[in-house]
Amino acid sequence: MQMIRHTIRHAAGFRARALAFACVAGLLGTVPALADYPDKKLNWTIAFGPGGGNDIMARTMVEIINKYKLYPGDIELQNRAGGSGAVGWGHLYSKSGSDYDISTTSGSFITTPLQANTPWKPADFTPVALLATDDLALVVHGKSKWNTIEEFIADAKKKPPTIAGTGTVNVDFIVPKIFSEKAGFDIKYISFNAMGDMTTALLSNAVDAMVSNPGEIVGMVESKDMKALVYSGEKTPEALGPVPTMKEKGYDVGVSMPRGVILAPGASQEAKDFWIKTFQKIVETPEWQKYIESNFLTENIKYGDDFASFLETTQDGFEKVLREQGAIK
Repeated sequence: MQMIRHTIRHAAGFRARALAFACVAGLLGTVPALADYPDKKLNWTIAFGPGGGNDIMARTMVEIINKYKLYPGDIELQNRAGGSGAVGWGHLYSKSGSDYDISTTSGSFITTPLQANTPWKPADFTPVALLATDDLALVVHGKSKWNTIEEFIADAKKKPPTIAGTGTVNVDFIVPKIFSEKAGFDIKYISFNAMGDMTTALLSNAVDAMVSNPGEIVGMVESKDMKALVYSGEKTPEALGPVPTMKEKGYDVGVSMPRGVILAPGASQEAKDFWIKTFQKIVETPEWQKYIESNFLTENIKYGDDFASFLETTQDGFEKVLREQGAIK
């Protein structure tokens, strides 16, 4: 009888321990995935060449991540330029299901699939965060005969100017196209994949003008290698000088470039949550605020599904403009 009681007590104790273990395991059921991620090298694709706005943003983010130890592994950045972002984002698309492939977005992320036969569209990727939007300055050679936008427009009405931009059919194309039509002249748009090549073209007088984010050209404006004639945003950055906005001249274009971050299609919820939390920390750092200010961006923060909704709405708007301009059918 005593042996039976001991067996019963032992069995009860085992059941209690098993139940306790099961409860703990249940409570911690989601922990292994979270604890395991991240534990590999991160591959960061930059869909444009070195020196441009997308490249600068991505490298700034990685510098902040490394400084504050926000990612435990190595981060490898690779420029995959070509096709107005199609090559870079096509590479990310091919990594479907990966939690370790990430990229930064720009206006081309929305416009490229509208005019090219890409196998992907923005909704295919895993949205992490929209962080900012930015606008464009129309600039000419520092020794150009044009000193004001009025002088530029007057000559443009006689002969269509060549205007350079990054990408074939994106914000760099949309802004000068809408502006020129509203101002009553035509343009010849020349696309480049890299900021450096576009700058060389302008400074060698191979093109008449170019559009660029202020952060990319403010140094050359201050050195007088370039002159800014007009700005597409609501307020011209002081560093560009006393330059009017397109809206002030009666030619408002109403288009800005979204800058955000995406993961590969089908990335896990754990990876998505990790990066949302990481970028919530990044945007609070003084380094990020300095980047926003020095690159004259407008902070516009949306995470996850809110970012996805923003992309959908913006794509609809871009598509409408491009169809109206005859850029896509």
